[in-house]
Amino acid sequence: MASVSGSVRLQRCIVSPAGRHSASLIFLHGSGDSGQGLRKWIQQVLNQELTFQHIKIIYPTAPPRFKISNDCPEHLESINVMCQVLTDLIEDEVKSGIKKSRILVGGFSMGGCMAMHLAYRNHQDVAGVFALSSFLNKTSAVYQALRDGDGVPPELFQCHGAADELVLHSWGEETNSMLRSLGVSTKFHSFPGVYHELSRAELENLKSWILTKLPGEVERQRE
Repeated sequence: MASVSGSVRLQRCIVSPAGRHSASLIFLHGSGDSGQGLRKWIQQVLNQELTFQHIKIIYPTAPPRFKISNDCPEHLESINVMCQVLTDLIEDEVKSGIKKSRILVGGFSMGGCMAMHLAYRNHQDVAGVFALSSFLNKTSAVYQALRDGDGVPPELFQCHGAADELVLHSWGEETNSMLRSLGVSTKFHSFPGVYHELSRAELENLKSWILTKLPGEVERQRE
């Protein structure tokens, strides 16, 4: 696993689009996992690889993360280092010809939390954000950034298992209503009987949302 500093590039696992690359998706894993691990997990849940005709999927591998609790202070130092490294990744995509308005960021658990920090504090011009089984703590720097900002923040697609015992469903709901009160357009989907895990229904919902945010060439011409 790569150590993290301003000069380090994250290890990344990439799924190329089947056709012409016109959009990118950055999918961040949860604590103790890796980009490759998340890719395989999604593949098992869907019984097939998550792929798109025109969207490149990037699964970066992050360093180990910290304790999970909604009232424990954010480890901002490590979050900020991670945001910088992920900013480099976004910039790589932009340099390759993909506009920021054609890039989505999101993740599972801590990965979703990281995606919210990345988008709402640093990159409010991305196409959207998704957070699966994720939360922000009560005094999150994300909330402060949204209070101080004056632009239109990207839409959030949030999913949570109702039976989650690690990141409580209520923490996800609190995060959602707090973000909504700060001007974020949000969608919140609850999945009964789902624990701290990915589910097929959730991933199918996510896939549809991704395609509404990052339509292919044909769909864009029709608009």
